Parts: sequence; C-alpha cells; structure tokens
Amino acid sequence: MTEILEPREVPLGGLRAMTVRRTLPQRQRSLIGAWCFLDHYGPDRVDETGGMLVAPHPHIGLQTVSWLFGGTIEHRDSAGNHALVKPGELNLMTAGRGISHSEISTDDTTELHGVQLWVALPAAYRDTEPAFRHYAPPVVHGQGWDAQVFLGSMLGSESPVETFSPLVAAELILDGGTSLTPDTQTPFEHGVLVDFGLVRVNGEEVKQHQLAYVAPGEALEIEAADLSHVLVIGGRPLGEEIVMWWNFVGRDHDEVVQAREDWMAQITDNFGTIRDSSQIYDGRFGIVSGDHLPPIPAPAMPNARLKPRA
Repeated sequence: MTEILEPREVPLGGLRAMTVRRTLPQRQRSLIGAWCFLDHYGPDRVDETGGMLVAPHPHIGLQTVSWLFGGTIEHRDSAGNHALVKPGELNLMTAGRGISHSEISTDDTTELHGVQLWVALPAAYRDTEPAFRHYAPPVVHGQGWDAQVFLGSMLGSESPVETFSPLVAAELILDGGTSLTPDTQTPFEHGVLVDFGLVRVNGEEVKQHQLAYVAPGEALEIEAADLSHVLVIGGRPLGEEIVMWWNFVGRDHDEVVQAREDWMAQITDNFGTIRDSSQIYDGRFGIVSGDHLPPIPAPAMPNARLKPRA
C-alpha cells in the first residue's frame, strides 16, 4: 500500500527566514533506503524571503544532495570546494568524519526553487574522508515524459556518481495522461515527491508537496492527471539504526554529543563567545575558506538521550 507523507513547514535562516517543506524524516518514517532527509522549497521570490543564507555549519555521517529547479546557490566547504549549484546539476557533498560548509543564493537569483536531501552513510563508511562531486546528467525522453537521473539507474539512464549504498534519484516531467512504470530494482523502496501537478502512485492520489512512499519490492507506477513535475528517490533499505540530531547522523547518543562538542570548541572562545570567521579554530570540521559569515552554533542537546531510528 502506498503511504502518503504530509510536509511540515520549517523556517530556514534568520529573521526573514526562508520556509522549507520537510517530508523526511517523520515520526512514522525516518528513512527511504538511505535517504534520511528531504527539504522542498519554492518557488520563492528572493526579494520577499531573503533567499538562502546558511552560514558555515557542520555535518558528520552523511552526504548532502543539492538539486535545484530554479535559481543558483553558492557552495563552499572546508575541504576546499567552491561551486555553484544550478538547476539540473547535482552537487553531492560527503561529510564522512566531519566537514563544514555554507550555502548562499547568488545576487542574481530572483527566484529559488529546489530540494535538499541527505543520505545516511552506512556504518562501515561513516568516517570516510570528506569529498565533493558535481554531475550534470543528460535529459532523457520518452512518450509523454522527460527525466534527469542524477543518482543510480532508471529509465535507461545511469549516473556515474558513486554512492556508498544502492540509491536512485531522478527528476521527472510528465504530460497529462501519461502513465510511467520506471524500471526499478526489486529490493528498493521508493519515494515520489510532487512539486506540481496531480499524480497517482500505484493508484493512490498524491497532491502537490506530498511525498508518496512505496515499500520494498512493490512495483512503482506513476500516472499524471495533468502536467506534473515530480522527484523520485529510492534505495535498498539501509538495514541499520541511526541517531539523527541537528546536522549529524551517528550511531548512538554519545557520538552525536562528541560531534557537537568538537564543533563548539572550534567556533567559541574560552568564554563561550562565537569567534569571528577569521578566528575559527581549524579542528575536526575544518574552515570554510572565503566565507565571512559567523558560524552557526549548535543548539543545546535534549535532556533525554537520543534514541536510534530504524
């Protein structure tokens, strides 16, 4: 049976915060394959929302996947990577044992629209070296549909970008009346996010901004009632428990606590004051070169121990 996950609105940023629609994780579902996080935003006018202004912040144990439908974002990270995230081009950052980065919409961006996703690294690879990969996939065509497959393999198109667990991700545009059954790997579970339009996933109606979940081994059929724009993600079930808090994916409470302490030690002085960007200590998470925004401090840990999610 197809499960429909509703988005919840989350502010991203400061006083004039850009609002994102978060469909993963949720109380009833933490993972789709190794996908553990999905934010969907826009189309937003930058002059009204302030755009994306995310100062340096840390990650461990995951990969970030940036995919835009409109606008441009400037990416900088502590591994020395500086890139522009543009529509139809994948930017994948591997945090591994620890990285910090910033994301800022460019001055010429008037409208921002896209998704930000995280992939949990399997335990065997969670301490891998930080890395960055860019890929512009070709547009493939079929009867009533266009697609870009930016991770994994689908619809006769295959991404060369290596992942640490079996995954797939693709952007699809379907004409009204189109029914599409992508070639999927049997053990995969899938998610279908509707950006606009009205679709049915395995017969279940999925409205704009909703995420449909399809269990492992079930066929994936997407029917568009009218012109529709969707994102398809999927993967083999991770088969591991994770602890996810703030920007960290670990395996237990203590691992997350240590990551928080390591980050705060880098960005605060002996009095607990946030350091100037030029005075940040070059520790576990490195320094985001060329970024002059003050780093984002970690929130306080919850009183209760973090519980693993399956």
